[in-house]
Amino acid sequence: MPDSPTTNQPELTVSELAASLKRTIETNYDQVTVRGELGRVTIAKSGHMYADLKDDKAVLNTIMWRGQVDRLTFRPEEGLEVVATGRLSTYEGRSAYQMIASTMRPAGAGALMQLLEERKKKLAAEGLFDAKHKKPIPYMPRTIGVITSPTGAVIRDILHRIRDRFPVRVIVWPALVQGDQAAAQVTAGIRGFNAMTGADRPDVLIVARGGGSIEDLWPFNEEVVVRAAFESEIPLISAVGHETDTTLIDYVSDRRAPTPTGAAEMAVPVRTELILSIDDSGQRLKRALTRALTRARDKLSAARLPRPESLLQSKRQRLDFAAASLPKAALALTQKARLKLSRLQLSPSTLRAEIRGQRQRLRDTAVRARPALMRLIEQRKAALSAEGKLLETLSYQATLKRGYVIIRDTSGQLVRTSGQARTLPALRVTFADGDVTAAPLEGDAPPPAAKPKPAPRKKGEQGNLF
Repeated sequence: MPDSPTTNQPELTVSELAASLKRTIETNYDQVTVRGELGRVTIAKSGHMYADLKDDKAVLNTIMWRGQVDRLTFRPEEGLEVVATGRLSTYEGRSAYQMIASTMRPAGAGALMQLLEERKKKLAAEGLFDAKHKKPIPYMPRTIGVITSPTGAVIRDILHRIRDRFPVRVIVWPALVQGDQAAAQVTAGIRGFNAMTGADRPDVLIVARGGGSIEDLWPFNEEVVVRAAFESEIPLISAVGHETDTTLIDYVSDRRAPTPTGAAEMAVPVRTELILSIDDSGQRLKRALTRALTRARDKLSAARLPRPESLLQSKRQRLDFAAASLPKAALALTQKARLKLSRLQLSPSTLRAEIRGQRQRLRDTAVRARPALMRLIEQRKAALSAEGKLLETLSYQATLKRGYVIIRDTSGQLVRTSGQARTLPALRVTFADGDVTAAPLEGDAPPPAAKPKPAPRKKGEQGNLF
């Protein structure tokens, strides 16, 4: 028999002990703030973050639910030192304790600056800060889009300065400029203005907020804001913080203003200065034209040209003389024409004499044309005779006169071989002076079964008549 227990302490199950430990830890550590380095950061598909918060001696499993992760103003990365606030709890299934964080921030400006430098190097390596991507700011925009808080002093300063310098239309896109939602709202403002069409679309954008700490300006270091500014088709002026404050949007924007008021001065010129400049340019143009006319007048005077009246006097005199003699000349011309017409003396006898003269000329032409035509006919006859002699020389009939003959069958087809001739009942033999009919000898042997194929004739070679 085993010994009976010597204590009256009640027995606990594993689950009861785990639940007791859970209550104890969650009661005593319901609000803790822990500083450490992030390790093994994982963002699940559900949006929850699982990470290790560690130092050189211990590791604390940390969980942050999706709602709190969405409100973070920075991107948790492995190796970043942070300060997390939350409560401790246990996970009974693995006998492990863990921290459920509600807030998290980088541990001081040093960590933020390190994160900022790393992000700056990454974006610079992608070429987002290259000067070749910078767009020129329009000189006289019709509409300006401002992305900032609608209730702060920044928008009042911008509107006041634009009103004083050059009043134009200003469209304000309300956005938070500090806090968890600031980066998303500034990004939406930049992309929203770029999506606009028509006359309402701004010609230039201003992203502005007042000064503050690095934590306050951190939304303008977020990657989504920087990429939205880089992708903006509308020229963008950044005016975030004071002159000594620098954020990543300043590197990617087309122009950086030291203050929001300076952004307004960059966006529009001074109207009164433009008016004075135009007036001054007009006065200088008038003075230049006056000087040019004076120089031209002096050159014309120095040329000592005759007066226009003196140049026209001789022409006018000649015109007067011509006008005075014109009636007499016309009358003389008319009389001359009448005299010539009266001398023609048109009559039938005159026409008949003209016809006889033309006929005689025609006969003379015919007499001269006949010998020429005969000479041409003789030349053509001689040429035709020469062509005929050449044709006779080249024809097969000349060959027949030399003793050759042409052998055909009764249908007129040429017989080219002796074997073919033996198979025919009758042959027609053509001589130079006529045709005769012949028959092969009866004693000739029949041709062999296989007839040799005649050798092909070369081009230009004359065939054997036999």
